[in-house]
Amino acid sequence: MRTRFIFITSLFISLSCTAQEKIDTDRPDQTESAFTVPRGYFQAEFGFNKENTIGKDYSLVHPTALFKYGFKKMELRLETTISSQYEHVIPEPQWSRGLEPVEIGFKAALCEEKGWRPKVSLIMHTTVPFLSSGVYKDSIMSPSFRFCLQHTTGEKSALGVNLGATWDRFKRHPQWIYTIAQGFDLGEKWYFYLEAFGSISNGHRPEHSLDAGLAYYISKDVKVDISAGKGISSEAPKSYFALGFSFRVHTRTE
Repeated sequence: MRTRFIFITSLFISLSCTAQEKIDTDRPDQTESAFTVPRGYFQAEFGFNKENTIGKDYSLVHPTALFKYGFKKMELRLETTISSQYEHVIPEPQWSRGLEPVEIGFKAALCEEKGWRPKVSLIMHTTVPFLSSGVYKDSIMSPSFRFCLQHTTGEKSALGVNLGATWDRFKRHPQWIYTIAQGFDLGEKWYFYLEAFGSISNGHRPEHSLDAGLAYYISKDVKVDISAGKGISSEAPKSYFALGFSFRVHTRTE
């Protein structure tokens, strides 16, 4: 009982020790932030969403979790996703559930914004095949990378762009990805964005989607969000809806 009380008290104190700037997350949009987690901070970002795919088929994510730890101009990253897939097969619908391959990687700041030049960071990930379950088991590592660009467009607005590629065992050629998001700070507590994103792969029709979302800062270190999107090309998922929660904790004294 005493140990539990000490843990809860320590967590509360840590959450109260805020950094100078508000928490910056890679969610709720598809555009990953160009900013890294501040040095000495642990950050966690959780998301729950439903994605409608073909016909009555859909997938659930419950949850996806991105864990980060900040160093000077760099962060280490670990991402896990627990998902369920529903296939509307007659006479009996099919379900598949499990842990998708865990991803590990880093984000490194490459240059700061100056004049016309945006702030630029690089994210690199790879899956860990044996850290997965059931139908998601894999035998090879699947790498990915993306360049994250961000440029101030106004006193309380910024434009984010991601360009990169992913590889997996099902596609022989890389899947090239893009995202473009315009974000707006609405006062001190609210944030809103509009976004276009998609992917292009050799031998497959392109996927293009639009989405929008809203976030609320409970404090400088705690944030909740809601978002929704819709596919605008035949190969893209029909729609999705997501909820999220993020926080960060200072783990060291300077």
